[in-house]
Amino acid sequence: MLSNALSFAFLAGAAMASRCKPSPTASSYPEYSTTPSNTPSPSPTIGPNEPFGLMSLRSASPIHFGQFQAALSSLFLYLPSQNATCDDGEKHTDPDYATFTLSEDGGLYLFARSATPQQLFVDRSGMGQGKLGYTTGAQPGPRNSERTTFSIDEYGDLSFNGAGFLACPNSIDGAWSIWVDAGVINPGGNSDCLGLSARAVKIEEGANSCSYTS
Repeated sequence: MLSNALSFAFLAGAAMASRCKPSPTASSYPEYSTTPSNTPSPSPTIGPNEPFGLMSLRSASPIHFGQFQAALSSLFLYLPSQNATCDDGEKHTDPDYATFTLSEDGGLYLFARSATPQQLFVDRSGMGQGKLGYTTGAQPGPRNSERTTFSIDEYGDLSFNGAGFLACPNSIDGAWSIWVDAGVINPGGNSDCLGLSARAVKIEEGANSCSYTS
């Protein structure tokens, strides 16, 4: 297993390259072997409150091996900059990916060593259509938002109450916005959304502690 810095630097380069040419297979990455279905094999077990990144898996698509990012209280793929404030308080040290932790009660958080938590929520109501976002500190979520039942299965795939995720193109700065699959093919008035698996990539050391923009 590569270190955090080497692993995610490698993934970042491959993810960016995949936007301009066919995506590499999962076997290109030393963290994974492949099964007969060409799906990455199980990731190392991620325990409660252990930091991890999230990688999108959608073979033969522009989002294959993309890295989940956090900004403006939402999640994205291929956002040019998160503008997060990280360990040393300098925005220019912001990595290209967000770091998460999962609590024992199924709450998903953005990893930070500060006392101000940033927690993920999902709004599966008719209005929310699977909106995935995060709040900061005591900030309330939408009226119909839910905060628990996130889980990681034996293959390292994250889900919310058993549901997977969608990525929709043409969001801010050309990024893809990320939604929970609430049974709406193109949520939030988007088009050409793609379903994906969200693979949790364990960060063995040196996890980035960041405060993400709200």
